[in-house]
Amino acid sequence: MTVKLTPYITLEGRTREAIQFYEDTIGAEIISIMTYGEMPDMPDTFTDDLKSLVAHAKLKVGETELMFSDAPGVSTIENGKRVTICITTNNVEKSKQIYEALRQDGQVNLPFKEEPFSPGFGDVTDKFGVTFQIYTEVEQLNEGLI
Repeated sequence: MTVKLTPYITLEGRTREAIQFYEDTIGAEIISIMTYGEMPDMPDTFTDDLKSLVAHAKLKVGETELMFSDAPGVSTIENGKRVTICITTNNVEKSKQIYEALRQDGQVNLPFKEEPFSPGFGDVTDKFGVTFQIYTEVEQLNEGLI
């Protein structure tokens, strides 16, 4: 089982611009991008502009990963939420254990559950005011071992 910490950057509709900037300036490589329009069960109130915003993106810079998303319908992201810490594991039970521990005397921002991009994901601000996203990565099968 693995556990790693990754900076998660939330922007106000400028994630694609930031991704391009980091590709050009520091050699970031896009691992994945999912828009809000690609997410199942999007509200009918989402306009085409909102659907085109980035719901989740992962970049690789050297040996480090960065994660990004846009905050749809938000004109200003509150202090403390622009950059969060993403704790990634490859085990749903371990992710849930970390989430449950961090939420004690803290605030649940998004309940821990399965999402289209993760079998176990949640967002919590701990009792010290630090916001964490708990992300479970799907283990990749080695080719030929199926």
